[in-house]
Formats: sequence, structure tokens, C-alpha cells
Amino acid sequence: MAGAPRLTESASAVFAVLAQAGTATRPQLASLARLSKPTVSSAVAELEGVHLAAHSGTSSGSTGRSAAVYRLGPAAGAVLAVDLGPAVTRVRACSLDGTLLAEAAGPREEAADVVRDALSALRSDAPLRAIVVAVGDVTARAEEGTVRPATAKAGPVFDAVAVALPPGVPVHLENNVNCAALAELHEGAARGRHTFGYLRIGVGIGLGIVVGGHVLAGANGAAGEVARLPYPWDDGREPRHEALEEYIGSRSLLRRAAEAWPESDGACPRTAERLFALAGQGSAAARAVVDRHAVDVGRLAAAVTAVLDPGLLVLGGSTGAYPQLLPGVRAELERLSWPTEVVSSQVGDLGTVVGAARLAVARGVQTVTQAARTKD
Repeated sequence: MAGAPRLTESASAVFAVLAQAGTATRPQLASLARLSKPTVSSAVAELEGVHLAAHSGTSSGSTGRSAAVYRLGPAAGAVLAVDLGPAVTRVRACSLDGTLLAEAAGPREEAADVVRDALSALRSDAPLRAIVVAVGDVTARAEEGTVRPATAKAGPVFDAVAVALPPGVPVHLENNVNCAALAELHEGAARGRHTFGYLRIGVGIGLGIVVGGHVLAGANGAAGEVARLPYPWDDGREPRHEALEEYIGSRSLLRRAAEAWPESDGACPRTAERLFALAGQGSAAARAVVDRHAVDVGRLAAAVTAVLDPGLLVLGGSTGAYPQLLPGVRAELERLSWPTEVVSSQVGDLGTVVGAARLAVARGVQTVTQAARTKD
């Protein structure tokens, strides 16, 4: 990875606002960075000199005078986001202004090849500034200097992908549910809401907690690990490790469907997608299973609301995102807790990689700007 050039503080500030704006004139940069016009002119010249900014045309104002428009230059580079999903690996490469440069997807077992496919689509002379890998795991660092999931859940597949990542590029691990929560905040169902919970229900379960516009990580990086809620919690029944995730997860949902499925209705659906489709088509057996699942998710939502009072819950995941769950979840939550808005995810399966890309861009900009050397 090409090292980022050392910049003055003013050039760093201008680069950061240019990355966020995409394109801007010098007066716009001065306003956004809260710097004087002469200082911005000097900073832009500095950035152009090291190819971190480039002229991209002119803009005419209301007075008829034209102003030079700037964008990020070729040396700004790119970032990589990797979503190591339970079944599918998704990868996105973006420039530091968030523009999508390349994407790839494939089976989880081919994750390393998917990463290589995305990397091969990037310009060879564009420095890679940061990599964010989203995993279904706690992402606290185990030791200083190590980068690996904190438990064994995502370790093996991360190790397989690590060999495909370019050496020397900072790698940051992020929880996949937290990444999806960021996508909902900026591009999905929670736009305009600064405090909410993103509840993912799929093969596993998880909660992304956003407070004041920021994802809450927790002291151990484990905030939102609702799989660890004690379950069952009843006389004579001992809670088991991650038993709640085992009960609510899609595998158990399909197992319960198989146990209750009447022979007269033909073959029991083998996927959650088929189960929800049959429920939508009027199958009484499928509807009963889906309704029961909605009650279970509603009880989990009530537990979340009792602790966080988020005001808004966004339901996502391979089963949680189905709108058919909403009436039952809302009814059970209302029965057990106080009024809370519940909506379905708007970013769908791409939520994790979209959120990871947003984090990667922020990390990449930070890589370029953190080497400011002087005060102006």
C-alpha cells in the first residue's frame, strides 16, 4: 500500500470535506471546512500537488462568474468492504467519496476468491487505504496488534479470507449487525432517526444499537448480542448458552414447521422463503407457523424495548425482514411493553456490506488525514 503523504492541518481538513462532498468549489470548501478562502486555496494547491485533489470542471454562480470545481485525485485511493455472511460473501470497493468502484459476491466457502475478484477490478495504481471485514461475531481485539474475531464463530472463514487481502493495508473487523444498522441509519428505514434498534432475525439473531447517531459497541464489543439472553427462564429449566438464538433462528423455525405440517398440505417447505410465500398464498399451516414466529420475535422485541426504549425497531435478516411478521410483532410488543414503532428493513441483504463500505470510507479518509504535521 502506498503511504499517505504528510499534510498540513488545513489540507487534511479540506481533503476530509471534499471526500464527503464528492465535488466542491473553493468557496464551498471554505464554508464546509470553516477556513478562510486564502487558506483553502493554499490547501487545494497542496492537495493537487500530491494528486489527492484534481480539477474537474467549472461551475457558474448566480453572478455569472465561474468557479473551479474539485474532486478527489487519483492518489486518494480506494477502500474495501467484505461481508462474510452465513451463506454468501459480498465485497464492495469504493473510492474515498463513497463511489462504488467494484463489487463481487459468491458462496461463503469461496470467500477468498470473491475478494480477489473485487480487487482485480481496481486500478493497479490506486492505493488501498483501508479494509473493513464484517463478521457475525464479537469484534473486540483479543491482543494488541491482532486482528481476528473474538470467538470461534467467524475465525476459520476470516483466516481463509485474510490470505487474499493485500499486505500492509489496515484491516478493521466490525460486527455484521452493527454494519447493517449503519446502513439503515443512512440509507434505509431509520433515516432521520438518531436512536433506534436494528433487530436481525435469520440463521442467528443480533441487535444493532444506535444512540445519538452512533453504533453502541459496549465495553467488550458485545453490545446487542441478544443471543446471550438467558433462555429458557422458567422453574426447573436451566438456561443454555445461546439457546435463544437456537430457538428463534431460521433452522428451528423450519424444524417447528416440519413438526406441525399436516400431510394433507403436501411437502413441508424447506426454506424460510418458501414458508413465507405459502403463508402469503393463504396456507393455514404456513400462516400458523409464521404467526407463532411473529409472537416469539415480538417477545424478544419487548425485552429489547424494556432495556433500551429505542422508539424505533427495524426488523431485518433472512426471516425478520418479511413484512408478514409486522402485525404479530407489533401486537406482542404492545401487549408486553410501551409503544414502539416497528418497521421492516429497507436495505435488505446488502445492508451489511453497504454499512461496512461506509465505515471503510471513513477509515480510509482517516488514514489520509491523520498525518497532519503542522498548524497553519
